[in-house]
Amino acid sequence: MNLAGSVVLVTGGAGGLGEATVRRVAAAGASVVIADLADDRAEKLAAELGPGARYVRTDVTDEAGVAQAVEEAKKLGTFRYAVVAHGGFGVAEKVVGRDGSPAGLAGFTKTVDLYLTGTFNVLRIAAAAIAESEPDVDGQRGAIVATASIAAFEGQIGQIAYAAAKAGVVGMTLVAARDLGSLGIRAVTVAPGTMRTPIMESVGDEALARFAANIPNPRRLGRPEEYAALVQHILENPYLNGETIRLDGAQRFGPR
Repeated sequence: MNLAGSVVLVTGGAGGLGEATVRRVAAAGASVVIADLADDRAEKLAAELGPGARYVRTDVTDEAGVAQAVEEAKKLGTFRYAVVAHGGFGVAEKVVGRDGSPAGLAGFTKTVDLYLTGTFNVLRIAAAAIAESEPDVDGQRGAIVATASIAAFEGQIGQIAYAAAKAGVVGMTLVAARDLGSLGIRAVTVAPGTMRTPIMESVGDEALARFAANIPNPRRLGRPEEYAALVQHILENPYLNGETIRLDGAQRFGPR
């Protein structure tokens, strides 16, 4: 499948992984909807990319907001692809704290709402819209790429909310591919390791060096452009379906 002439919706499209993806698909000839809450960055990016890019302020947990972003994507042309790459919240908390108190429920719920419920919200609304497009000669209508994390498999101490949410995204992937197979829509998930996003860079060079030391090869953090390159390949390769692909330099999280 060719991105040129199609429309791609990217949640978190003004952030590290999302912005790299927006730039990549735009360079491949796609129109793109930047679905985010970061008004200044998103508006600047859309203006830079020109008339084929549009910013739609979007809360991924809000049904009406996601539906509006999808409607804008349909106005730009043939809507075939969605990439779920949003972030923005996390809580570090052990199941039982040092003082003997149980972890708070609010942080867990908010994390799961953002990363798991938000992913499903985009998946279901985008898939229904993509299903309205005409199939190609192989019966294919498009694809949706979600973003998990290697924490889904090796969650660290204090990551129970984030690991649970991302494990849920992994768990949805094959089911979504099976559910959407009759519609000619594929579902694939990327599980990144430690990526050098702007938020990650804010921890400082010393911490970044410590993170990189635990990555076998290449011994550095992943680049958002590498995530975007994988996403483009997934969108364009019609036989990739129902799979979660690790993007981590063979990194495996330890307990801490």
